[in-house]
Amino acid sequence: MRILFVTSEAFPLIKTGGLADVSGSLPAALRTMGEDVRLLIPGYRPVLDKLSNSRILIEMQWLPIVGNVTLIAGEMPDTGVPVIAIACTMLYERDGSPYLDAKGREWVDNPLRFGILSRVAAILGSQDSPLTDWIPDIVHFNDWQGGLTPAFMRHSQAACAKTVLSIHNLAFQGNCAEEWVEKLGLPPAAYHVEGLEYFGQLSFLKAGVFYADSITTVSPTYAQEIQTEEFGFGMQGLLSSRSTDIHGILNGIDTREWNPAIDPHLAYPYDAEHLEQKSLVKQALQHRLGLSQDADAPLLGVVSRLANQKGLDLLLECADSLLAQGCQIALLGGGEPLLEHGFWRLSLNHPQQVSVNVGYNEPLSHQIMAGADMFIMPSRFEPCGLNQMYGLRYGTPPVVRRTGGLADSVCDTNAANLKDGSATGFTFGLADSPSLLECIQRAVEYYHNKPVWKLIQQNGMARDLGWDQSAREYRDIYRSLLEEDKGLGTRN
Repeated sequence: MRILFVTSEAFPLIKTGGLADVSGSLPAALRTMGEDVRLLIPGYRPVLDKLSNSRILIEMQWLPIVGNVTLIAGEMPDTGVPVIAIACTMLYERDGSPYLDAKGREWVDNPLRFGILSRVAAILGSQDSPLTDWIPDIVHFNDWQGGLTPAFMRHSQAACAKTVLSIHNLAFQGNCAEEWVEKLGLPPAAYHVEGLEYFGQLSFLKAGVFYADSITTVSPTYAQEIQTEEFGFGMQGLLSSRSTDIHGILNGIDTREWNPAIDPHLAYPYDAEHLEQKSLVKQALQHRLGLSQDADAPLLGVVSRLANQKGLDLLLECADSLLAQGCQIALLGGGEPLLEHGFWRLSLNHPQQVSVNVGYNEPLSHQIMAGADMFIMPSRFEPCGLNQMYGLRYGTPPVVRRTGGLADSVCDTNAANLKDGSATGFTFGLADSPSLLECIQRAVEYYHNKPVWKLIQQNGMARDLGWDQSAREYRDIYRSLLEEDKGLGTRN
């Protein structure tokens, strides 16, 4: 199958979160299975700089507002996955992140920037595509940034590909003023409750949910949660009406990038049979972060956006109690100023027990994942989550709230689960600080029982966390769409 994978970020080209990890790994896994996948991404400056074997592919004309863009062909630098980058200086070559300016404010023209991404994807998925030698069978787009893709296709006579939307986080919806309907070249008739309109605005994500042929989410539990009022962010009714088209597929991780036995960012390699080396990684991390080099102190790792969704205010509320009991905290992340300042104050008051690093630092994220004794992830909601899987992979048992992909990937430690070998971490239910504190204290008790702790670590490290199974499930969805559309039997 020919699959166009549409994304706003992809590791290692550019990354702000888990979408980049998925976009770097899933297309590579599908290609390993023999599928013909090409990745479409905006031509941010880092993307253009990092593409391997790049060349001008074609000029695309008559696009809304911007007129022309240049499509650049290249390859992912590590996997060789073919990439098509949309080069347009006025849209993408800016300081800041893909979504925010250098001061952390949303780009005011994001509707245009990602409207063009969607429009290009729709054209490439049509009989009018300028790439006449490669027209996709499937256009698989991700989150709100590609959400207008099936809307453009539905209102075109030339569209020929089937469409799949992957929802990585329903909280981000790409809502903007009605005027963008006309500016982006969509028909006014599409601005309707049975279409693009969403509480008086144009919603990129609603367009995707309404028009896509199939919808996936990044975990089975999240697929059910988004159809409820608690987690639906206003779209639960529409999502429930499409329940038969929604499929929850748990993300995998890149097991080459995340492998403690060969991780170049670690001072010492280790695996499930040589966990004594992990204590040396912990010692090196404590030294780097200026923490007291106490081998017995439970070191709690956090690598996260500092946002209400992630529940780290709950950790802040119970931190003094944990520190009084001898724990240490190593945090890497950034986001809401109140949370940043709260953790900064904590580190100033406890400099030998708390380290806070604000920003993005890929090597340090690996070092915290490996050097910490347990990984703390108390999310109020979590579509999938990848960091808890990195924790499993690195023998750093996760402490998580039972929601979304956290519930699907971490098995709580208790007598029964220890006996059957399924215990891999620690889970709690209520999103409040007493529940989190109790869960961490329970984990600390197990931590001091070294034989049992090693068993929990090895259970997690034995989990199959790669992309093979997930990629097969995506492939099955693609095939079912094509078989349904063409009335064929099994497609090879």
